[in-house]
Amino acid sequence: MKRPAAYLELIGPMLLVVAADQLTKFWVLDAFRASGEARAVIPGFFNLVLVANTGAAFGFLAGEYGRWRQIFFVAVAVFALVVMVFAYHHFRACGRLYGVAIGMIAGGALGNLIDRLRFGAVVDFLDFFIKGYHWPAFNVADSAITVGVGLFLLISFLESGKERL
Repeated sequence: MKRPAAYLELIGPMLLVVAADQLTKFWVLDAFRASGEARAVIPGFFNLVLVANTGAAFGFLAGEYGRWRQIFFVAVAVFALVVMVFAYHHFRACGRLYGVAIGMIAGGALGNLIDRLRFGAVVDFLDFFIKGYHWPAFNVADSAITVGVGLFLLISFLESGKERL
């Protein structure tokens, strides 16, 4: 049986992501009064804006209403967390960075799951844009998922390059 410290590369990033995500969302919910309220940080490029995202990535299913949508998104998040545990057990022998990447993904999924359970929606607040072209608002959890997936792919690419040499 592995010692708990052996899981530090997974649990550490996961807990850091959840803490950063929930703290920033707490701050945004305290600082903003209503959904859609925005504050310019870098005019013409970056705002903080309060958005309650009832959908998934890029607002997928945001217009759908009903309990089934909530059950669907909670089930998907729980499934993703289970997959992350299995992925960690599969890749942990390949190197610690895999654990860090999987921990970031799992932390992001858990951060957004907490929002869905608490509010019925995910709190998004980072709004990047150029002129009239806006990237959909996102949060720290979304960023961690993206960086975690990117790190995982980068490590996999570098490892596959070593095998070809």
